[in-house]
Amino acid sequence: MKGYVVLENGEVFEGTLHGSGEDVYGEIVFFTGMTGYQEVLSDPSFKGQMVVFTYPLIGNYGVNEVDFESTKPQVDALIVSEVSNEGFHYESGSSLLTYCDNHSIPVLSGIDTRAIVKRIREHGDMRAVLTTDPTNATFDHYIPLDEQDVVPKVSRSTVQTFGSGEQHIVMVDFGYKKSILESLLHYGCKVTVVPYDTTFEVIEELQPDGVLLSNGPGNPKQLQEQLPTIKNLAETYPTMGICLGHQLLALAFGANTEKLTFGHRGANQPVIDKETNQVYMTSQNHSYVVNEQSLEGTGFEARYVNINDQSIEGLAHTLHPVLTIQFHPEAHPGPSDSEQLFLTFIEMIRNKGREKAYA
Repeated sequence: MKGYVVLENGEVFEGTLHGSGEDVYGEIVFFTGMTGYQEVLSDPSFKGQMVVFTYPLIGNYGVNEVDFESTKPQVDALIVSEVSNEGFHYESGSSLLTYCDNHSIPVLSGIDTRAIVKRIREHGDMRAVLTTDPTNATFDHYIPLDEQDVVPKVSRSTVQTFGSGEQHIVMVDFGYKKSILESLLHYGCKVTVVPYDTTFEVIEELQPDGVLLSNGPGNPKQLQEQLPTIKNLAETYPTMGICLGHQLLALAFGANTEKLTFGHRGANQPVIDKETNQVYMTSQNHSYVVNEQSLEGTGFEARYVNINDQSIEGLAHTLHPVLTIQFHPEAHPGPSDSEQLFLTFIEMIRNKGREKAYA
C-alpha cells in the first residue's frame, strides 16, 4: 500500500508501506552506516525515533539470531530507499521485512532518502509521522522526544548478575546494548546490571569494584533526579560513562549539554585522543553533546574530540578515576578501533584496588 512520511516542516514523501497502516509518530533521524541495520533496529538508544538509512539497499543479508542489541526491536519505524525481500546470508533466519512485520515495526521503502536527509541536515532532527493519509497528519498531540521520559521504557526493572570474573562492575542500565555487556564479560569481568533509578545505597551493597553508566535514549536533562546519585557513585568508585552515561556524568558535575542539529549516527566518525594523538574510527548514535565552555570548575577535561566538528567525544576527571566517552567502544555496528578503552577502565579499577591495598 501507499505510505507517506510527513515531516514537521510540512513536507511529504511518498513510498510503499510495509505494515499495518496505523499512524506512527517519532523523531526522524538518519543513520549513515552501510551495514548494521539489525543492530540499529534493536539498539535502545533509538527508542522513540524513526530511522532513515542513507545506504540505498537495506535488508540484503537478512536477520539472524545473534546480532540483536536487546530482546526486541526499539525503533518506531524504518525508512529506506530499497528493501530486500530476502536475506542472502547463510546465517539469515528471516528477511528484514518478515521480522519487522512480526514485531509491528513499519517499513517505508521506495523513498527518496537523499532528499529527507538533506531536510534533516538543514532543519535538524524533527517530529514526523508515518501515515497512509497525509492530509490528516497533525502533531498537536505528539510530545517532542526531548520532553519525553523514554529511559524508563527501555531500562530493566530487576537486578541481574552475569559472569564471575575478578573485577565486579555494576552497570546502570539507561538502555544498554548487549554488546557492552559482552565486551566486559570477554575481558573477564563480573557484571551486575541494575535499573536506571537504583539508589547509591543499593549499589553500595553490591560491593562493586567499578561502575559503568550505559548508553540510552532521549534528553539527558530528563534524568535530573538521578544526578546526585551519579555524582556520588563517580566520587566513590572508578566510573565509566558511555554515550548517555557520558552526558549524565558531565551534568552531575555541573557541566551543560546541548542538542546537535542532526546528531552523529553512523559507523565512521573520526575521533582523536588529545592525550596520545591516536585517531579512532568510531560507531556513534547520539543527539546531545557536552558543551566545552561549561566544563570550567567541574574537574573534567576534554580528552576525546570529534575531528569533523570539534565536539567533545569524551572526558577525563582530574581528581577522580572517571572516564567518559560519547562514542561506542563495543561498536556493533562499526569498527572496533576503540574497544581497548574497556581495558583502560579495567586498569583504572585495578589501580584503585592497589591504592586501597597500600592505604
